[in-house]
Amino acid sequence: MGIRQFQVDAFTDRPFAGNPAAVCVLRRWLDDGLMQAIAAENNLSETAFCVREQGRWRLRWFTPSCEVPLCGHATLATAHVLFSELGVGEPELHFDTLGGSLSVRREADTLAMDFPAWPAQPITAPPGLDQALGATPESTLLAGEYLLVVVADAATVRRLAPDMTHLAALPQWGIVVTAPGDDGYDFVSRFFAPARGVPEDPVTGSAHCALTPYWATRSGRTRMIGLQCSARGGEVDCELLGERVMLRGRAVTVIASELRLDEAPREARHAGR
Repeated sequence: MGIRQFQVDAFTDRPFAGNPAAVCVLRRWLDDGLMQAIAAENNLSETAFCVREQGRWRLRWFTPSCEVPLCGHATLATAHVLFSELGVGEPELHFDTLGGSLSVRREADTLAMDFPAWPAQPITAPPGLDQALGATPESTLLAGEYLLVVVADAATVRRLAPDMTHLAALPQWGIVVTAPGDDGYDFVSRFFAPARGVPEDPVTGSAHCALTPYWATRSGRTRMIGLQCSARGGEVDCELLGERVMLRGRAVTVIASELRLDEAPREARHAGR
C-alpha cells in the first residue's frame, strides 16, 4: 500500500527554514498505532493526518511519541498541501480537531489561521526552573498546559541552552520562553517540549495562542510580528481578535514522497487508499 506524504516547511517562504511537518491526506483513517509509528519514523515535531468528513476536514497531529491536542505549524502545512499540492478550491478550510474547530483561509501570499486565544495567568515559578533554563525568569504564567516564561531580553532567549531532563520533569509539558523583540520584531520566543518527544520545536503556532494575548496586553497593540528564534527560525504574524487569534504565515513544500506500508497490519493496510 502506498500513501502520499508531503514534507512542508511552515512559517517560512524558503526551504530549510521554519518548522518542518509531514502531511498525509487520507481517504479513511489508519489505525492509531500505525499513525504513531509513521510519526516516529518521520521524527519531526509533528506529522499531520487529515480526512475529509461531511464537507469538513478532520485533522490529527502526532509527535514522535504521542498525539497532541493542537498544533499550529502542522495545520499551516496541511492547509498548504490541500491548497497548493492537491488543488482544493475551497476559499476557506474548516478543520475539526481535538483542540476545537479551526479554519484556514488564503490572504494574498499568506495563509491565515483562526485559532483560540489562551490568556495566561501569573503563577509561582516551579522549583528549579531557573536552573533548568539557565536563566532567571522575570515572570511566569500558565496558559493551558504551557508554562510561559518571560525573561529580560531577546539575547537571553537566543542563548538559552536548557537542561532537557529537568525541563521534562516540570509540571507543564510545554515551556514557552519569551522576551521583547529586537531587529524590528515585537517579541521573540523559543519553545521546548522534551516531555512530549520534542526537545525544541523550531516554530510553534500553538505557543502564539498564548503569546499573542500576552504581548497585546503589554504593548497595547492587537497586531504584531513574532520571531521564534530557534536555529531554523520562523516568523508568525499575530492578531488578537477577542477570544480568537489570527496567525498568519507562509509555507513551502520540500519533499513529496510515498509511504510503503505493505507490512502494515491487515486492518490498516487498505485504509489510506
